[in-house]
Amino acid sequence: MGKLLIRIFVKDHENTDDPRVRERYGKFAGVVGIVSNLILCIMKILIGLVSRSIAIIADGINNLADASSSIITLVGFKLASQPEDEDHPYGHARIEYLTGLFISIVIIVIGLQLLRTSIDKILHPDPLEFSCLTIIILVAAILIKLWQSLFNRSIGRKIRSVTLMATAADSRNDVISTSAVLISVIVGKFTGIQIDGYMGCLVALFIIWSGIQLVRETTSPLLGEAPDQELVDSIAEIVKKEPGVLGIHDLMVHNYGPGKIFASMHIEVDADGDLMESHDMIDNIEKRIKDELHVEFVVHMDPVKTDDPLITKMKKIIADALLPLDGVDNIHDFRIVPGPTHTNIIFDVVLAADCSLSEKEITGIAAEAARSVDNDFYVVITFDHAYTRL
Repeated sequence: MGKLLIRIFVKDHENTDDPRVRERYGKFAGVVGIVSNLILCIMKILIGLVSRSIAIIADGINNLADASSSIITLVGFKLASQPEDEDHPYGHARIEYLTGLFISIVIIVIGLQLLRTSIDKILHPDPLEFSCLTIIILVAAILIKLWQSLFNRSIGRKIRSVTLMATAADSRNDVISTSAVLISVIVGKFTGIQIDGYMGCLVALFIIWSGIQLVRETTSPLLGEAPDQELVDSIAEIVKKEPGVLGIHDLMVHNYGPGKIFASMHIEVDADGDLMESHDMIDNIEKRIKDELHVEFVVHMDPVKTDDPLITKMKKIIADALLPLDGVDNIHDFRIVPGPTHTNIIFDVVLAADCSLSEKEITGIAAEAARSVDNDFYVVITFDHAYTRL
């Protein structure tokens, strides 16, 4: 059913990389959430009043909050799609992350409120009124919420939206909480044991825990998380296909929200090659990555000597000494500068985040390798940190 609705209401639904299509998906999911949650809210509150179940009433209020969250989702996608302006030159796409964070906080607040009312129900138990209509409506609510969860998760994965993934998790929580209510009603009918409040507490604790997990997930992009490895591999694959590329390093990816990714990289080219040809190659790489990956890509061109036997020899010696070390990713920008009293061997070393060796220790190992060839060789190292795994 979800796929049919998408085909009907989301224009150009297959082109999920288009920001306008993402906005249509988000707005559609928001409208579906508002309508379905309002229907569930009315149904549950009416049944809760008839059956005198605080858990059912609380579940209905939870659906009202879900409808509010869907409104927030709708507004969030609209605001996130706004174009760049003078104060926000990289656009407003990160508003989508803020929307997801807000929904996550709402989930925690709902969990705390449900915990409070459930504890009150334990202290002041009130027998539940059992009816077939109550069972039917609760089962219908579970099925609707299960569909909502699968629907939002499907769209969230399709357009890579943390907001819709948070909404899907919220709907999943509702499935669990309503199931708990249904169990408590049935147990109360056939055993006389009132577990309404206890079930409410268990559900509330689960909702609070899931809300905390969602806060962690939605704040990660705002803090500047590591780029998706699939994207990194795709960029590297495109760049390395060019025959004039001798090496790559220093890839940095900045995420300003879905559809707003900027990246830069250093690409090594032959220092003795044609400058215009190299520049043309770089332009083609930048354009291809923008067209295929929808990433604004900027390249810094590093000329390297390929026909100097001493550079080739020393680079291999240094690489053999350093690359086996745990936490040393690669070396680059290798050059040799001779002087009247000594010769400087200059290069960069890229360190992984979990490198256990100090810069001083690594420098000492490199210096020892260089002096094994000539005591007048000095190493000058610039240490970089690996923002990505190339």
